[in-house]
Amino acid sequence: MLILNQQAVAEALPMADCIDAMREALSDFAHGRYVLFPRHQLNAGPGEVLMGLMPTFSHVGGEKLWCLKDVLVAHDNHKRGLDNHQGAVLLNDGATGQLLAVLDATEITARRTAATSAVATAALARPNAKTIAILGTGTQAATHIAALRHVLPGARFILWGRSADKLADLSRETGAEIADSAQAAVADADVVCTLTGSKEPIVELGWLKPGCHINAVGSSNRTARELGDDIVAASAFFVDSRSQAAVECGELLQPLERGVIGPDHARAELGEVLAGLRPGRTSLTELTVFKSLGIAVEDAAAAIRAVNNAIDKGLGQKVDW
Repeated sequence: MLILNQQAVAEALPMADCIDAMREALSDFAHGRYVLFPRHQLNAGPGEVLMGLMPTFSHVGGEKLWCLKDVLVAHDNHKRGLDNHQGAVLLNDGATGQLLAVLDATEITARRTAATSAVATAALARPNAKTIAILGTGTQAATHIAALRHVLPGARFILWGRSADKLADLSRETGAEIADSAQAAVADADVVCTLTGSKEPIVELGWLKPGCHINAVGSSNRTARELGDDIVAASAFFVDSRSQAAVECGELLQPLERGVIGPDHARAELGEVLAGLRPGRTSLTELTVFKSLGIAVEDAAAAIRAVNNAIDKGLGQKVDW
């Protein structure tokens, strides 16, 4: 059995490799080569650390694998100098059930989430996109900048967040500009990434350029959303998984309950666009939204790529099991 800690995952999964893995996996998902099961979110009570269990079964290229990510969300971890997301990714042989690898979930989650946004941006944003707004200052802000630079090299990045200190640090580390408000950050943006913990909309439709693309990443709960009814109703809306969106996507479920949109408002899953099964953007002026809830297919694909690379590079620790 191979064990990859956070540093080993980072070394074994360069962002370019992770982007490639997400593009392949989401297309494979659209073709039925992954079986995705519901995410179970477990709440032990007010103020307690939350646990999510994310299983999937992969049968890509004749290799059968079970993957399970247990992800713990501890909202006070920033006070401890830790990422809010902790946990492990387990890979098991799909034929024998044997445990093959254990990987740090913090790094897998950070990289695969940003890589998926990069894939969505390449597929759905206008070809001449040049300016990217990053709303939020957490782990995903830095990883999104790193990922998006692979698909939009030379892009200008504009930052906004509620922590002046974190904004200054992120600007210094990445070379991105700082805006005084969310409205100012998105005013000239061709791509907007919402990466916050907000439960209420942080962007208004009137702030956006025609033809803008949005990666909405920050919420995965039916009671929380970063985009309001106006943006969702006006957009061509894409999801990573229809089944997961049907129970977790506040951006869709809240306007649906109010009758603002219909039950078929989501045009396609991202993987269906990548596989050529459904259309993506249809005009240069169309507003497109990709809602990233984060699915176990992405965790499995990132873990498989990391393990294969780690074996080639001699990374990680092997133990008898």
